[in-house]
Amino acid sequence: MDASGLAPQLPPSYLTAMKNWMNPPKRSQPTETPPEAQVAPEAAKLVAKKERLAAEGALKTRRVLPISERVPPGQSVVRGEAPVLDLGTRPHVDPRDWRLEIAGLVAHPMTLDLATLNALGEVDIPLDIHCVTGWSALDQQFKGVPLARILEQAGPLADATHAVLKSHDGYTTNLPLADLIRPDVLVATSWGGKPLTREHGGPVRLVVPHLYFWKSAKWLKGLRLIAGDHPGYWEVRGYHRRGDPWKEERFGR
Repeated sequence: MDASGLAPQLPPSYLTAMKNWMNPPKRSQPTETPPEAQVAPEAAKLVAKKERLAAEGALKTRRVLPISERVPPGQSVVRGEAPVLDLGTRPHVDPRDWRLEIAGLVAHPMTLDLATLNALGEVDIPLDIHCVTGWSALDQQFKGVPLARILEQAGPLADATHAVLKSHDGYTTNLPLADLIRPDVLVATSWGGKPLTREHGGPVRLVVPHLYFWKSAKWLKGLRLIAGDHPGYWEVRGYHRRGDPWKEERFGR
């Protein structure tokens, strides 16, 4: 199936929301600090180091010539299995118990289990992914449901401009609504032809291939649509609010 076949027919309320996002009112938005994720003691030093690097803007990635137009600046292509990075806590979620809650500024709040999710129509497509630490993995085969299909069912309200994604380990990240409706943004259940493993965020994770991979929340459990941009776990620690690898949006707003 080509990308055009994945695009949903969005309701008028969503189009109004996109217009509001492109021309936001001149008012300040509150900044909320999300609940602390469950950081394992052995990962505390890593978190502290990355916070310091973000504050200093001092992460020096290797400048390498892109091997193709698919590799953003400052990235090196890895072969084989992609590296595993997390906060040191890998929650065990039984696929039979997994649920995804869609809440916030939507006309139809919902809770999906795996059967309901898959009934929306899975796609199996190759994607390129890019980590803020400097590696890229090309042609990664992911299977899942385009998030746009779920949002079409939920019906974003006119005031909805952003989303906060929540994970089972307490992790959160923020995303503009416009980034979530792209046809290649998946609620994924499979990677490389196999069910998602626990270490890679299984049974279900988000995949946002056009942004740095910290935006692709593992162990996905919730999505809340909100008015305004509220930073998540890494964003309050100095990472960029959006994270476009082609613009090297690693730190800052």
